[in-house]
Amino acid sequence: MVSAMVASVEQIWSWLAEVPDPEIPVISVVDLGIVRNIAWADGDECVVTITPTYSGCPAMLVISDGIGDALKSHGVERWRLQTQLSPAWTTDWMTDSGKQKLKNYGIAPPAHQVIDISRLSRKAAPALNVACPHCGSASTRLTSQFGSTPCKALYRCDDCLEPFDYFKCH
Repeated sequence: MVSAMVASVEQIWSWLAEVPDPEIPVISVVDLGIVRNIAWADGDECVVTITPTYSGCPAMLVISDGIGDALKSHGVERWRLQTQLSPAWTTDWMTDSGKQKLKNYGIAPPAHQVIDISRLSRKAAPALNVACPHCGSASTRLTSQFGSTPCKALYRCDDCLEPFDYFKCH
């Protein structure tokens, strides 16, 4: 066990990279981009800044508990979670590793960057090309804007005929 007094910020990042998202346990809260910052305050208080994936996310209490449990299990006695709502969370903050984990799990990762403003025009947005995480086919179609969680949509592959979740860009 590393003493909290000597634990580096990098070490704490690695501990939190082991905390799974409760809705998609194959991806960590760090991979998801929820953990925004880690710092020591007053010499011995670890402050973890988090941003929820969306306002009112029901998983935030479980995520907060998971972060606290990870810190306590590594000997961090004083810690505080700080919620930062601005800037709002975006799928652009997801790590490449996290996106690959989603794909390997059968969830199509976000297909574009949120900062791509071409989708914001008044004209109808172009159809989103979402590759099937099972067979890789680009011949897929949206079946519902609402998947197993609010941050996902339901798609179906026209080639392998499998349904799959798509992690929507936010």
